[in-house]
Amino acid sequence: MTESTITHRTNAVLPRVFFAQKYGWAVLVLLGVGLLLAIFASLCVGAYPISFGRAAKLLLYLVWPFHSFASSQFNLKELTVMKIIRPPRVLLASLAGMGLGISGTALQGMLRNPLVGPDIIGVTSGAAFGGVVAISLDLSPVWLVALAFCGGLLAMICTFTMAKLARSSANSMILILAGIFIGAFFLALVGLVEYYGNIFRIRDWIIGSFVDANWIKVMTIAIPTLLGGTVLMALRWRMNLLSLNDLDAKSLGVNVSVLRWTIIALVSLIVSAQVAVSGIVAWVGLVVPHCARMLVGPDHRRLLPTAGLLGALFVLGLDDLTRSIVHGGLPVGTLTAAVGTPVVCFLLWKSQGKGWGRE
Repeated sequence: MTESTITHRTNAVLPRVFFAQKYGWAVLVLLGVGLLLAIFASLCVGAYPISFGRAAKLLLYLVWPFHSFASSQFNLKELTVMKIIRPPRVLLASLAGMGLGISGTALQGMLRNPLVGPDIIGVTSGAAFGGVVAISLDLSPVWLVALAFCGGLLAMICTFTMAKLARSSANSMILILAGIFIGAFFLALVGLVEYYGNIFRIRDWIIGSFVDANWIKVMTIAIPTLLGGTVLMALRWRMNLLSLNDLDAKSLGVNVSVLRWTIIALVSLIVSAQVAVSGIVAWVGLVVPHCARMLVGPDHRRLLPTAGLLGALFVLGLDDLTRSIVHGGLPVGTLTAAVGTPVVCFLLWKSQGKGWGRE
């Protein structure tokens, strides 16, 4: 590599680094405000649209009924939509996207590979297997999340064990191949359970949808996502050290093995909670971190919360599209796969022959 090439690449990267350092937190604040506005707008769209002004009055009445607005001013359909149907679905989609964005970012930082995501290394398929077993046995939501977590964690352990047996655990491409094999195996198990179990209920669940959202599902995903996400946020500065090699990270006082398995367990918990309540929502954990990295750079102190907010906006926007155009008939999981697959192909082409430092 010539000196002129190094200078050219350095000059190309410096503006992005400067933007991330100077405006990264401002971007984060704007995304937070944008998510709040998107949540309010999502309450207004759907098969029964409601104007922004009337939606604001409805929310004010529901949150603080001791004012001049009376329930007689609103019809039963408006009250049902704004109180029972849309709020849990909007929150469910937002939490699902937030959890997937954070999980994908943590995995990419841990493995130093921008082509890694929950779908790639098998955790989503493993969680789906645990989920369909719980559904076929008609277990409670707590057991649904528990079995999905066990399935996701088992898939992650199998992936890392296969890569280690190949004596290439440090090679992230071998790890990705192992994850693809393990994911295919667990998807085959999902097919077997679907064949012998309650096929219609499992089929509607596995393709990824928020149609049957309720407050129980919101709590089911909110507790693991918020708890796991909070711990990952607390560890985000240590994730920056994982971008170094293991020897350098250890010299800085990081127990690399413990940190990695902690991240694996937390990611498995978050992804399993998402899969348990809404099925497989593909590629979000792979695509969203790239968009966040282009906005705020690779520093996980800003990258992790940015990816969470972007993931929430992405999934919520696609769910709004299904509710407003096809009236909820199209599962959001199919849309994320349709949008994410071309992006993944582009990223694969872009990263060909390039390392993490070129991301």
